[in-house]
Parts: sequence; structure tokens; C-alpha cells
Amino acid sequence: MKVTIASRQKSSKFPVTLEVPGTASTIKVADIATALAKKYPKYYPDRQRLTTEDKKVLTEQSLSEQGIDESTPIYFKDLGPQIGWRTVFLIEYGGPLLIHPLFYYATKLIYGSSIEHSPMQVATYYMVMLHFLKRELETLFVHRFSHGTMPFTNVFKNSAHYWFLSGFNLAYWVYGPWFAQGTVAGARNDVWVYGSVAVWAWAELSNLMTHITLRNLRPPGTRVRAIPYGYGFDLVSCPNYFFEFVAWTAVCFLTTSWSAFLFNIVATGQMYVWAVKKHKNYKKEFKDYPRNRTSMVPFIA
Repeated sequence: MKVTIASRQKSSKFPVTLEVPGTASTIKVADIATALAKKYPKYYPDRQRLTTEDKKVLTEQSLSEQGIDESTPIYFKDLGPQIGWRTVFLIEYGGPLLIHPLFYYATKLIYGSSIEHSPMQVATYYMVMLHFLKRELETLFVHRFSHGTMPFTNVFKNSAHYWFLSGFNLAYWVYGPWFAQGTVAGARNDVWVYGSVAVWAWAELSNLMTHITLRNLRPPGTRVRAIPYGYGFDLVSCPNYFFEFVAWTAVCFLTTSWSAFLFNIVATGQMYVWAVKKHKNYKKEFKDYPRNRTSMVPFIA
């Protein structure tokens, strides 16, 4: 079958006609992407966005199921150099894992004097380290991504959030001498410390359970989407975000540091935006999607 690839961007390479084995009823978007990459190796499949004339992104259905035949042009957009989502996540979460030990152990170098850490500082350090170690392990062994890559330049923007807000910002202010052992600001009773750790641990385990539920919805090597059910999903579409918010709120309550609140506010705001978008997509894609669910916060939003 002959397929015409046009471009909305100015390019001397387009339009181009490709010979793709098969018919409109058997050819899928992956076949088109492979054929285009074979002709122009620079445009490997993850770098391509293929759409119809009315800008609808082509799905995994056959061309005929999407109303495309030999007379219908397919529009191409170059997404630019790409990087794998798994790699991006490893870089993002790796920042705090490097930064927090530096501020925690090199207090004399950073603050000018050795510090005996208060129980609050010790608990916060291990909570933060375990949180991001969990995220790294989930990236390697749990997550299955619906999109394999993202634009390379985005890795700097995404990493800045974790490296600066939950890295340098949180570490510098929480492990400083003003919260050290023997200070009024660093004093916490046992109920305060252990209560915060208990809530944090529950939220982290709950977050992990929701990630496992989402993983089990998608067979390996596919982009299949389905309605999630089970723990957390009875009330909200994105309980993983809600439990993450609870975990960081426990850190805020334990530290009482403005730096923790700043990170939590920014992170929660971003997660809420993502949750609303995913909630709308669920309702649009699945006609039988449960109506009682909210986006992220049970019964509220």
C-alpha cells in the first residue's frame, strides 16, 4: 500500500510516499513509523507523532479502522531527540539520594561546625532516603510506561523539581544546626516523631500497592489501558498521588520546616493537575467508569 506522509512543519523531505507491505485493514501505525524511520533514520519511531489531517493522533488500530486509505495523507511531526522515561525517572530520583547524605554527613563542611542530629533530623533523613530508594526500585521493577520516551530537553526541567526542591532546599534547611539536638526548634516528643513516621510508612506502602495495581493492568510490552479497581481506587482515580501527598504531609508535620511545605505544595499542585487530566481521560475513554470517584482527594476533588 502506498502511504503519503505530509508535514505541518516546513521541510524539503515532505511530503513523501512510502511503500508499506499490506492493506489498510492490516497496516498499523507502528508499520508506518517503522517505514518512515527506515527512509529517514533520524526520525526513529519514538521521535515521531503521526496524526490525521484533523490532528487526531493515530492509535494502535488498523488504518482502515481510523478512516485512512491510499488517498488519505498522514501528518508527521518531529518530536525532537528523545530519552527513555525510565532513564528520566532514575535521574530525577537519584538527585535527592546523592544530595541528602552530603548535607546530613558533611555538616562541618556545609554549616561550619559538627552537629549532633536531633531525633527529628534522623527520622527525616531516613524517611527521605527510603522514599526515593523506593521510587528508584519502582522505576526499575514495577512501572510499565504508556509512553516509552520524552523530549530530551525535558529531563532538565523535570530533574530541577527533585534536585532543588526536595534535594538542596529540603536538605539544607532540615539538617541545619537550628534543628540540631538540644535546640528548641529541633525538639520533638516521641509521639510526634513516631506518629509522623507511622503515617508516612502507611502512606508509602499504600502508594506502592496502587503502583502494583496499575502495573498489573498492563501486560508487558503493551500500552493497554483499563479501569483500575481495588485498594484506594474505590474513591479516587489517582490514589497513588493522594498517598504521596499524605507521605510528604507527614514529613511537613514532623519537620515544621517551610522548605518541606514548599516542596509539598508544589508537588501536590502538579500531581493534582495530572490527576484531573487522567480522571477526565478515564471518563472519556470508558463509558462505564465509576461515577463516585474524584480525581485525587476522596470526596473533595
